[in-house]
This record gives sequence, structure tokens and C-alpha cells, in this order.
Amino acid sequence: MVRAVRGAVQVEADEKPLVAAGITKMITQIVDDNLIKVHDIVSIFFTVTGDIKSVNPAAALRTEDGWADTPLFCAQEPNTEGAMPRVVRVLVTCNNFKADQKVKHAYLGGAVSLRPDLK
Repeated sequence: MVRAVRGAVQVEADEKPLVAAGITKMITQIVDDNLIKVHDIVSIFFTVTGDIKSVNPAAALRTEDGWADTPLFCAQEPNTEGAMPRVVRVLVTCNNFKADQKVKHAYLGGAVSLRPDLK
């Protein structure tokens, strides 16, 4: 069964090591919590707020072992008044979910406030 898992992380500052670490932590949590095998991932779609300019999330993840062959794509979030700053969001689409398997989304750092229903 094909399913999608959402996630977001708010980083402390737009610095390449901080943004890359946040992305890696978020993706690792999604994969681990949902028992996803990397070869079952169809694609990963990232968005970033306009204040993140230090690194492209796809390029950051691609430097990690095992992600070179995964289709990755990025876009910029709409510049919405009052939006949370310094946020990377993700949508991971993957195969092989069991019909009764509950999806576990990952909202990290300040981004937990984006989905209070998941607490």
C-alpha cells in the first residue's frame, strides 16, 4: 500500500550544518518510526521557508549514505504573513505500508506547534 508521511523541523539558524542536521534527524525519525526501507521510498518532497538559503534540503540529504538514488525535490514555501520562520517541511511517499499500519509523522523543534493534534 502506498502512503505518505509528513514532517517538519524548525532550525535554530540558517547555517548549513544546523539545517543539514535538522533534515537528517527528521528523515531518520520518519524512516525509523514507520519502519520504512529506503528502497521502498517513491520520492521525497521538501519545502523550505524563504529565510533558509544556506543549503538545499535535497542536496543535504543526498550527502548522507544511502540516499543518492532516492528521487528528491525541493520548493519554497509561500511567503505567508505570520508563518513560522526557518522551517523545512517534508512529504515522504513510500510503498509497502501494511493496511492497518498507523502513519507516524515527525514534527521536530519548534515545528511541533504546527501539528498540536499529533502530540
